[in-house]
Amino acid sequence: MKLVIMTKPTFFVEEDKILTTLFEEGMENLHIHKPESSPMYSERLLSLLSENYYRKITVHDHYYLKTEYNLGSIHIDDPASSVPEGYKGKYSRTCTELSQLKDFKKKSEYVFLKGVFDSLSEPGIKSHFTNEELEKAAQNGLIDRHVYAMGGMNLENIRTIKELGFGGIVICGDLWNRFDIHNEIDYKRLINHFEKLRKSIS
Repeated sequence: MKLVIMTKPTFFVEEDKILTTLFEEGMENLHIHKPESSPMYSERLLSLLSENYYRKITVHDHYYLKTEYNLGSIHIDDPASSVPEGYKGKYSRTCTELSQLKDFKKKSEYVFLKGVFDSLSEPGIKSHFTNEELEKAAQNGLIDRHVYAMGGMNLENIRTIKELGFGGIVICGDLWNRFDIHNEIDYKRLINHFEKLRKSIS
């Protein structure tokens, strides 16, 4: 099972140091997701990271960064959006409905199924699916190794995700909620939790 780490939606002072440490500790797939932000800030963040890690990074916005920094991939958040004209590289995308999985899986490297559980990073956003719907989708082959579970992922529900046959999980709130960007500078608790997540998916 694959582990995807998604950034916080906002930039913060210690972010490059934390991301560097996560890469050093074995992070293989980072998604930079900073909705409605200026590309200048994403460029600054990338410039503070080692080029050795660029191939492990996917961007959700400002797709030109993929070429400019030789990044690994781009991600399309809106199921209704098309692949950028002329784009030939790898891409992944988000699905919000089970019915979208079949077609999107064929063309994408992998897809996120959004709203599997109640969101930890955005309180108030609830699960889109019942357990019965997910089980049926798994039985029908819609959920497989090309589908990554997104929304409310944590150590407690990884076993359920494995049993349903998902190929990976997308972690956001469960990791970043362990570091207060306004009052903390020590991020050991966050790194220790990342280690637990890595072990739990192996």
